Amino acid sequence: MAKGKFVAYYRVSTDKQGRSGLGMEAQRKAVEDFLNGGNWQLLAEHTEIESGKLKDRPELKAAIAAARKNKARLVIAKLDRLARNAAFLLALRDSGVDFVAADMPQADKLTVGVMAVFAEHERDMIAKRTREALAAAKRRGIRLGSPRPEKGSAIGAAAIHRNALKRAANVIPIIQEIQRAGIASMAGIAEALNNRGIASPRGRSWGPSQVWRVLRRAST
Repeated sequence: MAKGKFVAYYRVSTDKQGRSGLGMEAQRKAVEDFLNGGNWQLLAEHTEIESGKLKDRPELKAAIAAARKNKARLVIAKLDRLARNAAFLLALRDSGVDFVAADMPQADKLTVGVMAVFAEHERDMIAKRTREALAAAKRRGIRLGSPRPEKGSAIGAAAIHRNALKRAANVIPIIQEIQRAGIASMAGIAEALNNRGIASPRGRSWGPSQVWRVLRRAST
């Protein structure tokens, strides 16, 4: 039976989950089921809508900071789906705050440390196999890299733009939920998003103009 103060951390890692909201709903349900009963208080919720390849997790940092400030326990909905992310596991292990995973309540800092070691080993092995495959291709005379770097730069810029659009689209279900709750102004929606600990597509706090741009993109 849960007791004390908690700060929740959710992570939506795919575009499909972000658009549908199902991934986040499932994680909230896992935390609610874990906290069911007892004398507890959920102080804040932080939601990360990011690619699993990125090491910088501003919402995780914010959740850890909130837990440390309030002497609360960090509750993670789904630790199993983050088991291969060494950066996340190490940040959690070294955070200095107490934590619990709703799907793996028995996990502790030792468990997370072992998981991080295996995750780093797997990452190193993948990198090694990639280097060996590239070296073998080069020996066979296969040209590596783009013969037109200016084209590659344009493709990279386009990819960054597409990713920004995808991150914006991921927030639409949350904004719609806020609107259904009766909050219609851009400033009110921005405040609600910030209160939920959701970062803007650029990883910053929300303002009315950011909300307006996301809604404009969704309507086009």
